[in-house]
Amino acid sequence: MKYTHVLPLAIIALLVACTDTTGISAESRKGPHPDTNANAVVVVHEFGDLQCPACRAAHSKVVAPLLEKYGNTIRYEFKHFPLRAIHPHALVAAEAAECAADQDTSHFWEFVDIAFERQPEMNRETIFAWAEELGLDMDHFGRCMKSHIKKDVVMMDHAEGQEVDVKGTPTFFVNGQKVESTIEAISAAIEEALAQVQQKL
Repeated sequence: MKYTHVLPLAIIALLVACTDTTGISAESRKGPHPDTNANAVVVVHEFGDLQCPACRAAHSKVVAPLLEKYGNTIRYEFKHFPLRAIHPHALVAAEAAECAADQDTSHFWEFVDIAFERQPEMNRETIFAWAEELGLDMDHFGRCMKSHIKKDVVMMDHAEGQEVDVKGTPTFFVNGQKVESTIEAISAAIEEALAQVQQKL
């Protein structure tokens, strides 16, 4: 009886180990948002959860306007902070976004956009449907998801968030300094950072 739970876990581990990961990277390939400046000295990080309603609102009401206004002068990056206790599909969605990025950096951001846009419909089946809708190679995507090879990079983002005292999502940082999650506060922090750069020139 004591082996009842050991066998299924062992089988699961073997199945994962046997998944073909050819062409799939264990690292993140998402990169900065393509509408921002990868070489900018002002960096905006968002720790977010793809199933978080507040993140969904921030995506359209905070992030989009910021990218439109400051796209050429900031580097914007999204870091995963799935709140698994309250959002059961958040980790799977984060892994899916990373699997999409393996095929092209732009696919990461396209997946994030569709995940927030259709967040109320999110479940494992719709996540795969969104990937197909984006025109991803579904064999590649399916193998990536089955292997869970991206879980570690997602959880590395999460651990980084914990180290900088992220308590919930969304949480924004401008050049490493936590700021209130409003367009006004983030804009002010960006302007201050840009002014500091100008003073040093």
